[in-house]
Amino acid sequence: MPSRFVHVANATVAVSTLIAAAALTSACGGSGSSHSGGGDKAKPTVSAAAPGAASPVGVKISDSSLGPILTDQDGRTLYAFLNDKNGSSSCTGTCIATWPALISTAPAAAGSGIQSSLLTQTARADGTSQASYNNWPLYYYVGDAAPGEVDGEGLSDVWFAVGADGKLVKQPAQ
Repeated sequence: MPSRFVHVANATVAVSTLIAAAALTSACGGSGSSHSGGGDKAKPTVSAAAPGAASPVGVKISDSSLGPILTDQDGRTLYAFLNDKNGSSSCTGTCIATWPALISTAPAAAGSGIQSSLLTQTARADGTSQASYNNWPLYYYVGDAAPGEVDGEGLSDVWFAVGADGKLVKQPAQ
């Protein structure tokens, strides 16, 4: 009898988590907000923290379906937010929950294909340091479940992968 209760309780927690993730994603989807998270294609995936946040991270160029783009040291796609201005991040609150910043306790290491002069750090309002490339603060997308995925590309027409040259790829979401 207790095992059936545990199974039902676990299923309830799993469903509740998916519902909460869906609500969070839709809350970030308005294109008129300066904190737009882009809920157009979001998957119900929740990330507690940006990968690599506790240790130094690396940025490299990886081949993708979009062409050569910036990724972290593990091949996870990095994105820029059009609402960021002058190298400062404007993604906070529910936005940062869907688009975690590439943060590190030390400056990001320039990997294969990276122009070191374009890779810098910017201070976030919460006191953390975020990696930037060509003055674009860098973010992950929680809907990208594995390295090489580019599901955040073009969401809400404000989120784009960053090309090797530091320019935004700007291919519309499908």
